[in-house]
Amino acid sequence: MSGYKGIKRYYALLPFFVFLGSYLITSIVIKDFYRVPIAVSVLLAAVVAIIMNHSEGTNRKLDTFAQGAGNPTIIIMCIIFILAGVFSSVGQATGAVSSTVNFALSVLPAQVLIPGIFLIACFISLAIGTSMGTIAALGPIAVGVASNTSFPVALVLGAVLSGAMFGDSLSFISDTTIAATRTQGCEMQDKFKMNFLIVLPAAIFTFAAFYYVSGLYSFSHTIQHNQYQLYKAIPYLAVIIISLCGINVFITLITGTILSIIIGFIGHSFDVWQLLDVIQKGINSMMDLILISAILGGIVEVIKFNGGISQILGILRANIKTRRGAELGIGLLVSLVDICTANNTVAIIVTGPLAKDIAKKYGVSPKRSASLIDIFSCVMQGIIPYGAQILLCVSFVGMNVLSPLSIMKYSYFPYLAGVSVILAVVFRWPGDEPWKWTGKIINLGNK
Repeated sequence: MSGYKGIKRYYALLPFFVFLGSYLITSIVIKDFYRVPIAVSVLLAAVVAIIMNHSEGTNRKLDTFAQGAGNPTIIIMCIIFILAGVFSSVGQATGAVSSTVNFALSVLPAQVLIPGIFLIACFISLAIGTSMGTIAALGPIAVGVASNTSFPVALVLGAVLSGAMFGDSLSFISDTTIAATRTQGCEMQDKFKMNFLIVLPAAIFTFAAFYYVSGLYSFSHTIQHNQYQLYKAIPYLAVIIISLCGINVFITLITGTILSIIIGFIGHSFDVWQLLDVIQKGINSMMDLILISAILGGIVEVIKFNGGISQILGILRANIKTRRGAELGIGLLVSLVDICTANNTVAIIVTGPLAKDIAKKYGVSPKRSASLIDIFSCVMQGIIPYGAQILLCVSFVGMNVLSPLSIMKYSYFPYLAGVSVILAVVFRWPGDEPWKWTGKIINLGNK
């Protein structure tokens, strides 16, 4: 049973507002997004979460916090962070990153680099079904591209993030797709068709935006053939190919790391003891991110225990009157929960049953409600500055060097996808029979 009842449940969201106030609002007021460490803001919010709600004992609140921090989803994310850190560190030590980047710069025009990275991220995320795995695979290359050109690192990482979120909401093996289709009771292919037609305009405009913005920068960095060795790029090429084959992100990162180690020994980049130092360096680079993720997980569990999330659900449900209102309500519902939980899969699981009830009551088809909760959750996850995806992007450079808010400026796809899904609700696009015209064309061709 929740610790707060009735109107007091509003106070359950206090830790979340403390976090936003101490980090986001303070940064805006002082006009410096690097001054306030995000880890400090998260820790302050955690303290508030634990000391509030005097109707429960401290041990009970600590147990609840620990349960959230140790949530399987959080632990899996932390393992991905560690593997990504090790892969990135070893790749840099062997020269794999610089060789891969220099090869790309030698064959591709500058204006194609950023939109090209966006497309590659789209394909990888669509294949492996995880935005985190996509960012882990392409993040180091993106940073390398920025360091060898005049492109801001936030822009290049924004392209990676945009492509990663595109596939996260579409892939058949994405956890968000699985959660959305199961909670709404529809087939994956039906949800995919609905999703694809809604976000396709956003993807096209995102590609155009990155192409245009790339044209605003110029560089005269001439790459000579002796500045890269193609065999050193094998780990990253392997990671991309394996990812496109749909292999699990853990296997992908481990394979890339092993290949990097082998190439490092062949090229005499390090000995055994130096390799251990490199691996340790990669793990240490992710410690801030791991700490933030665990504490956020604990805060979310406390907020849920105190009734904060159920309060949000109840308010929205009571104010829905029409079908369009139901669809927008479903989107707002999952978006608010994602803001509070910083996890789009969790947001879908929490709101899924209620979204299904709302959809049934107002005549929204299961495949459409599944599509809506998936898109809205991924849109919000791609733009919140404390989401795991943006934090992972920042970790490749360092939180003391790059602000999450800097990457948010270039996260074009989530913003455009948000506009697309809202327009789809307003104009009821693409209807309940997406791609029906495709079947007609096929039938005409068979006659």
